[in-house]
Amino acid sequence: MNPTNDLNNTTEILQPFEQPFSIADWLRHWGKAIRYAFITNLKMVLLMTILGAAAGLAYSILKPVRYNAEITFSVEDSKSIGGGLLSSIGGSLGMDIGSLTGSGNGLLSGDNVLSLLKSKSMMSSCLKTPYAMNDTLARSTNAYCLADRYADVYGLREKWAKNAKIGRSIYFANPDKDIRLQDSLLKLIIKRVEEKEFNVTKPDKKLGFFNVAINTKDELLSFLITQRIIKIATDFYVNSKVGRLRNNIERLEKRTDSISALLNQRTYAATEDTRMLLNINPANINAPVFSEISQRDKMVLTTIYGELMKNLEVSKAALIQETPTVQIVDAPVFPLDRIETKWYEGIMYGALIGFVVIIGYFVYKQNN
Repeated sequence: MNPTNDLNNTTEILQPFEQPFSIADWLRHWGKAIRYAFITNLKMVLLMTILGAAAGLAYSILKPVRYNAEITFSVEDSKSIGGGLLSSIGGSLGMDIGSLTGSGNGLLSGDNVLSLLKSKSMMSSCLKTPYAMNDTLARSTNAYCLADRYADVYGLREKWAKNAKIGRSIYFANPDKDIRLQDSLLKLIIKRVEEKEFNVTKPDKKLGFFNVAINTKDELLSFLITQRIIKIATDFYVNSKVGRLRNNIERLEKRTDSISALLNQRTYAATEDTRMLLNINPANINAPVFSEISQRDKMVLTTIYGELMKNLEVSKAALIQETPTVQIVDAPVFPLDRIETKWYEGIMYGALIGFVVIIGYFVYKQNN
């Protein structure tokens, strides 16, 4: 016999082999460990569960209520409506023909609205509006804006007053003596709002609906921000899209009014010259000439006035066609939805967390 072969055979027999893994055995093992930890440390587990429930109750009571305001709207642009047979065929094949041809590249088309509503300029203009519902009250409270209310609700003004570098209260409704400091603090508020409380989404990529939501600790503040950010953004969009047409219409209206006034004057003058022809003085040989000139000027002004009116109506029709329609589908109404933790939810979650933590600790201690 070869001692080497005997040694190899013995090593193969004594060498451990991998046991088959079973989910049921694994769950049974941890179930026994948890049950053992619960039975052997029953008093401690119950104590920690009660303490967790008490902590959850305290959390639900002390946590401030937040008010959520949501507004859903759609944007309808005359240039992006339809698309003909080609767009229908492309849509059935999963292709966006409108984007390929450039028909859907408007400022509020596609996902551009997400960036527009989240822009710092839009939010800055919104936060500088008065903290009031109606215009009359807004004029009387012009020195208190949404940014000021936000700073008071979240205790930021007190922190600024205690800060060594600031050392005073800052208000945003009117220009401060230190504009740089005021703008810096306003940027901090905008950043906080956009990162923690403001959300703009497009629920369905295939539909043209957008959802704007914000939740703050003040109900009226949430309501006003959603209402005004939409108005500011849509006004900006409309002005940038049809501003040239609107300016052209204003110039045409001024020119038309001017020609209309001249035409009225020339009409009175032509009537007076025609009346004088009936009682003409034989010595006045220029009277027929004056009458003819008046009639000619009247005809010229009438022609110019008619062309201006035609161009004005065409421009107005083009303005109506080019102006996009922003349709509010779902607007926030009082009372707003409250985001809060109910007392029974706090007790349940706190007790569950306390139980899991203490059981996990004892199981870990047993395994070690």
